[in-house]
Amino acid sequence: MMNFSTVSTFALLGFGGSPGMQTILFLIFFILYVFAVIGNFGIIVIIRADSHLHTPMYAFLQSLSVLDICYSSTTAPRALMNFLQEDHTVSFGGCAAQFFFLSLFGTTESFLLAAMAYDRYIAICNPLLYSVSMSHQVCVLLVVGSCLWGVVNAVTQTMMTFRLPFCGSNKINDFFCDVPPLLLLSCSDTFINQLVLLGLCGSIIVSTFLIVLVSYVCIILAIVKIRTVQGRQKAFSTCVSHLTGVCLFFGTVFFMYAQPSAIFTMEQSKVVSIFYTVVIPMLNPLVYSLRNKDVKQALRRSRQKLSL
Repeated sequence: MMNFSTVSTFALLGFGGSPGMQTILFLIFFILYVFAVIGNFGIIVIIRADSHLHTPMYAFLQSLSVLDICYSSTTAPRALMNFLQEDHTVSFGGCAAQFFFLSLFGTTESFLLAAMAYDRYIAICNPLLYSVSMSHQVCVLLVVGSCLWGVVNAVTQTMMTFRLPFCGSNKINDFFCDVPPLLLLSCSDTFINQLVLLGLCGSIIVSTFLIVLVSYVCIILAIVKIRTVQGRQKAFSTCVSHLTGVCLFFGTVFFMYAQPSAIFTMEQSKVVSIFYTVVIPMLNPLVYSLRNKDVKQALRRSRQKLSL
């Protein structure tokens, strides 16, 4: 029998470098996080304030903005603290809580993006049935269902990961508590955990992405059949922003969680982690506002009201 000391705290290694480099990284993270919070909060305010945007499409977008604020706030504040102080330790419970909420918000966003794609499919391919197919009750069910799937995945992943015995080293080679670096610290066989990670997360990512893919194939086929150029442009403009956001999110998340090799490429994964935890929440408000005529018109109306 081997004697191991049980780990009660973890140390987030984050990014190495000189104090000057840490300051630069702090400024980059701080700017990205502030823009993410302000941009998404701005989207929420605009949608709630303008009655023209009280539609299912913008109800989903408002929910996405709330998720992005929560998602980035789960990792960025802690990372900012670690850039400024030498003590990078986090309690076992604190690490588990961060892990749980990351899984919750990330999974919920995957299903929400699929719901948004379905909404665009109904709007373009079956416009006469849109008011019935995407009623208020249906929208609420889709959002609540997305959250429930998020809870299921978060509870499963958190319980399986933090029931593992952690002994010896407590240094997490990342700037937040995530499953790949935590599995590397366990002193037991993690094959089942890796299998569940690949199976559960992979199935969630693949299934939601397939919903998006099938929806947009049908949308493109429907747009091609539109006779007028103006009609095609209008239909396509309502989808291009969502499609851009989907590609950014699923591309990075697939790299992290839907392939086994991601578990063993931690330095590479850290760079990708920055992208999907901070950069994408910052980019989403730009993607959904700069490419969206309705949001631009809502901003103009808001400015006109303020100028009166």
